[in-house]
Amino acid sequence: MTTLARPGEGTDTPYSLSHLDALESEAVHIFREVAGEFERPVILFSGGKDSIVMLHLALKSFAPAPVPFALLHVDTGHNFPEVLDHRDRTATAHGLRLYIASVQDYIDRGALKERPDGTRNPLQTLPLTEKIQHEKFDAVFGGGRRDEEKARAKERVFSLRDEFSQWDPRRQRPELWNLYNGRHAPGEHVRVFPLSNWTELDVWQYIAREDIALPEIYYAHEREVFRRDGMWLTAGDWGGPKDGETVEKRQVRYRTVGDMSCTGAVDSDADTIDKVIAEITASRLTERGATRADDKLSEAAMEDRKREGYF
Repeated sequence: MTTLARPGEGTDTPYSLSHLDALESEAVHIFREVAGEFERPVILFSGGKDSIVMLHLALKSFAPAPVPFALLHVDTGHNFPEVLDHRDRTATAHGLRLYIASVQDYIDRGALKERPDGTRNPLQTLPLTEKIQHEKFDAVFGGGRRDEEKARAKERVFSLRDEFSQWDPRRQRPELWNLYNGRHAPGEHVRVFPLSNWTELDVWQYIAREDIALPEIYYAHEREVFRRDGMWLTAGDWGGPKDGETVEKRQVRYRTVGDMSCTGAVDSDADTIDKVIAEITASRLTERGATRADDKLSEAAMEDRKREGYF
């Protein structure tokens, strides 16, 4: 599972793990803890890079046995086709059951209404929480990392949610010495974040080391985009472009992937993993800070969604 490096050959210097090996070992420990403590865990899997790395770690945690968890995706109806294709291929390749909670279904039956700005990311909370309750999932793995956004920075690895899937910071438990408390009452569940201590750079370095396949959207490619609120958005039937917004072809890539209506591309010529890593190393903006409009709706946008039960 991990590669041991010997700093001083022929000396008494102890073995040590590389930083990627240490992060991998921590994540594997978390997956195995959940498998031992919970009855019905599920992995949130969108086909984005973080969920792909998370699934890769789960596969390594239980190999050669199959992963003892299903996959769950909240489909907004505005997801990138390349990412959905990768999601479906991955689930099929590993023989994993894929649950899909559809925002469009909720809109069609009047349980949710379209937002004036066209984005559906904030509409994911109800489909997610109802699917968790209906399927009786008691642990839900997410790919959130503490470096992404300030609301995520305060999150525990095991995050207790009440019977309404809501987050209360006063009920979170200490996690000293990597000891995790999964105790929960009937109807409650725990969100689990194996990548909490990873950074965007760590994720990409691990992808490079493990030769993990990603949707091509993460690498520089020519794409039809238009400018809105300082971001390059993909043209589509979700509501863009509007009058006065000009579509043009640009060489871009995506650092993070969500709803097409709120995920911006960045100008880039990074068409290989090595170039992506070099680009991230030089960046002074987090991926969400640079490319996610849904986090800019208010100063506490992610915090509000976390309390409501989404994140």
